[in-house]
Amino acid sequence: MKKKLALVTGGLSGEAQISYRSAITVGNHIDRNRYDVYKIDINTTGWWYEDAMGNQSAVDKNDFSVIDAGIKINFDLALICIHGTPGEDGKLQGYFDLLGMRYTSCDAATSAITMNKGYTVAVVASGGINTAKSMHLFKHTPVAEEVILHQLKLPLFVKPNNGGSSIGMSKVTGSDQLEVALEKAFREDDQILVEEFISGREFTIGVFKEKNTIIILPITEISTENDFFDFEAKYQGKSIETTPAIITEQMQEELSDAAKRVYEILNCRGVVRIDFIYDTAQQKPYMLEVNTVPGQSDASVIPQQVRAMGMSLTHFYSAVIEQAFT
Repeated sequence: MKKKLALVTGGLSGEAQISYRSAITVGNHIDRNRYDVYKIDINTTGWWYEDAMGNQSAVDKNDFSVIDAGIKINFDLALICIHGTPGEDGKLQGYFDLLGMRYTSCDAATSAITMNKGYTVAVVASGGINTAKSMHLFKHTPVAEEVILHQLKLPLFVKPNNGGSSIGMSKVTGSDQLEVALEKAFREDDQILVEEFISGREFTIGVFKEKNTIIILPITEISTENDFFDFEAKYQGKSIETTPAIITEQMQEELSDAAKRVYEILNCRGVVRIDFIYDTAQQKPYMLEVNTVPGQSDASVIPQQVRAMGMSLTHFYSAVIEQAFT
């Protein structure tokens, strides 16, 4: 009998539209000979099941079930494609944990930690991973600009702590720009991260498990026409993504080892994408952030890396799904 999968998309943040794109790619490549797939759209109006005809009906939140053609459907697994809240910050994972339901992403604790950039940096640094010098700021406890500039050297990156897709992020090259950057980030979140700029090459690495073995996907180098890898660069074609990256064997080994170690330190599950800057002067990688529900649209990095590995997306998603059952 085929397993019943809930393909969960949408979300309550500004990243919902990206989630819908991801769900299209994932849905198009799930092996329908092995799995029955039911699309669940969680949005600001409610939790909805959308059938093959486009008709919507409410999800029963008591047991996360739906009615399809008059038959009650209970799912074997939730395949989470929500970027941002509630699918990437641990809220949905906690709900599924209470129901005893399996899902494809990291668990509630890891999802909550990695959604907070400041906490993520602190945890991985304690495990020996290089990170940029930074300050974790809270709106309810203001810190004077002079204090920030005394502790950190320009240029700086200022970004919302719990946001994604580089929304609200700024690069600060002069002290006169800091106030505006802080205000911009605080409009998106009550916590922000201010970190020193590290000069180097930017890379992003997909990591997942297949049959309990951690697998590093081919590394992608990110270069952009913009000043940094912002929303426009990520989603409006203002960047160049080279997969696999053209790098030395030493860089390949150091980046791969660091990505695997981050995955282990954070007790990750499913597929994650980890961003690094490789400081070519110091010849070592610095971790930037971890994405526990990385984009899966057809042009996104993870599908690129899967194809570069010579693996079909159908095989890849089957591996992620089956690992969640172990």
